[in-house]
Amino acid sequence: MRTAGPWAATGAVSDTRVIAVPDVAELVAPDHTALLTVEVQRGVVGERSVLPALAAAVASGRVLQRIAGLCRAARSVGVPVLHCTAESRSDGLGANHNARLFALSRKSGPPRPGSGAFDVHPSVGVEPMDFVLPRLHGVSPMAGTSLDAILRNLGVTTIVATGVSVNVAVLGLTFDAVNLGYQVVLARDATAGVGDDYVDAVYSNTLSLLATVTTADEVLASWSPVGPSAAT
Repeated sequence: MRTAGPWAATGAVSDTRVIAVPDVAELVAPDHTALLTVEVQRGVVGERSVLPALAAAVASGRVLQRIAGLCRAARSVGVPVLHCTAESRSDGLGANHNARLFALSRKSGPPRPGSGAFDVHPSVGVEPMDFVLPRLHGVSPMAGTSLDAILRNLGVTTIVATGVSVNVAVLGLTFDAVNLGYQVVLARDATAGVGDDYVDAVYSNTLSLLATVTTADEVLASWSPVGPSAAT
């Protein structure tokens, strides 16, 4: 077990008692772990993203390369890989209309036929043993979808989460997963969001209290006897 005081560095809480942090290797042992990619799709993180600031954050942080490395390592040790995508119908039926974020999506219009906007980004790719779980509604890949049932049927108790965005979907997934009893491990450098200071604040003041925050290399080291070279 490692120890850390997640609020001590921010000064948000005066109580500096040491809080036990589970060992990452134990948490992500292949027999009870799944790797999730969140909205790692062409229309979100690609060159023609409807959210260019988010796509730029992904590119500058080499996030796709790290996610691809984690996917390869996960498959090699039998960790299931689940790609959680957000889609919409060309007529918009079934989609939410109750937040400004959805209005932004409607304003951009449906993707052009054949654009592959909903496809998992080719830098990450999908292998035959992977799951692809699209949703038509909401801001979290778990709420009201089949994700929870599939994970339980696979015997999963730990989720390693990657993808976008820390602003919305990754944050929502973390809340939902913790509420449902899962251990959540966030490979921070395999996630991205808009606004560097905001992303830092969310990790420091919220996500670090709900999930085990680590790096792609540390997860890779737990899944590979030769270390984290798969991320490069």
